[in-house]
Amino acid sequence: MAEDGRRGDEGERGPGALYQMFVTMEDLLDKLKLMNYEESLIRKNNMKPLSRHYFALPTNPGEQFYMFTSLAAWLLNQTGRTFEQPQEYDDPNVTITNILTELRALGGSVDFPPNKLKQGYGEQVCYVLDRLAEEALKFTGFNWKRPVYPAEEMEEEALIEDDAELTVNKLHDELIETEDYEEGEPFLDLEVLKAQGQNTEGLECSKPEEILESTTDAAEWNLEVERVLPQLKVTIRTDNKDWRIHVDQMHQHKEGIETSLKETKSYLDKLQDEISRTLEKVSSREKYINNQLDNLIQDFRAAQAQLSEAKDRYQQGSGGVTERTKLLSEISEELEKVKQDMEEKGSSMTDGAPLVKIKQALTKLKQEITQMDIRIGVVEHTLLQAKLKEKSNMTRDMHATNIPETTIGGY
Repeated sequence: MAEDGRRGDEGERGPGALYQMFVTMEDLLDKLKLMNYEESLIRKNNMKPLSRHYFALPTNPGEQFYMFTSLAAWLLNQTGRTFEQPQEYDDPNVTITNILTELRALGGSVDFPPNKLKQGYGEQVCYVLDRLAEEALKFTGFNWKRPVYPAEEMEEEALIEDDAELTVNKLHDELIETEDYEEGEPFLDLEVLKAQGQNTEGLECSKPEEILESTTDAAEWNLEVERVLPQLKVTIRTDNKDWRIHVDQMHQHKEGIETSLKETKSYLDKLQDEISRTLEKVSSREKYINNQLDNLIQDFRAAQAQLSEAKDRYQQGSGGVTERTKLLSEISEELEKVKQDMEEKGSSMTDGAPLVKIKQALTKLKQEITQMDIRIGVVEHTLLQAKLKEKSNMTRDMHATNIPETTIGGY
């Protein structure tokens, strides 16, 4: 469609592309009127009717966005789809996404960012609504037809009323028609008629003299002239292209300017005199006030100089104070650290808990020593028994080996 191509790059578009959205808006309004949107949407929801350039120009972005979403939802419902009517406090991003999704489903192309619709006006808004309106008309089966012009019946009275005002252009056209008629059709020659009348003297009615003589009553003629006089009114329409008319207009404007200038010049002179007098009064009062306030101005300047010197001294003193406050804060931090160390050492010196812990450790150590002594004694006892047992075993073995040798020596 033409709307699809109008949303290209700015470099490829013509100078009239900026005004295309106004044309689209007017087409949209005509389509909405065909669908009777005033009864179905405007009066039902107590909304204001749309103007010719409602969505083309920025007036109230919030109201325009709400009207755009409401109208888009109504058009989607007219196309046979179910789309809920958006509310004022709904998320605009979600609403725009749903509208664009339905538009894509209907076959419309969306080649612009959705944020363009959030402002509620512009070329993209007009395009979306126009596309939805077109789909709604297709769904309802509406078809554009050729216009049917009514046949005009010209009556005699209407012709008389229309021809009552005779213009120069009509006179010119009629003269041209009569010239053409005279060239193409035979005309009546009075001399020929006169000759024929002379030949036929017996026929009195065929004489040209009798034909040219008028037998009409003057009173009736005057009445007929008064009756036809309004229809013979000639109005000369000015042609704006003629340079003579422009010259006449220039002279008329010049005369008007001169006459108005004569009237206004006196008022302007009076106004100039009054302004000059008031300016002189103001200047004299200003000089008087300056003379009266000269001493005060000098005192004020001296006070300003003293104030600037005091400000300089204050800045210098404040700089030293800030440095000293920093040094004081550092010293106070170090003092706090020293105090904490002193408190820790004093608490450790006066506290008897370490001594108690040492005593407990000594008693525990003594107990462990006694236990170790007991264990060592047990181990020594077991070792002594093992040695004694080993020694008894050795003596027994020795005696066992010596007895067979004595028996062998006896034999």
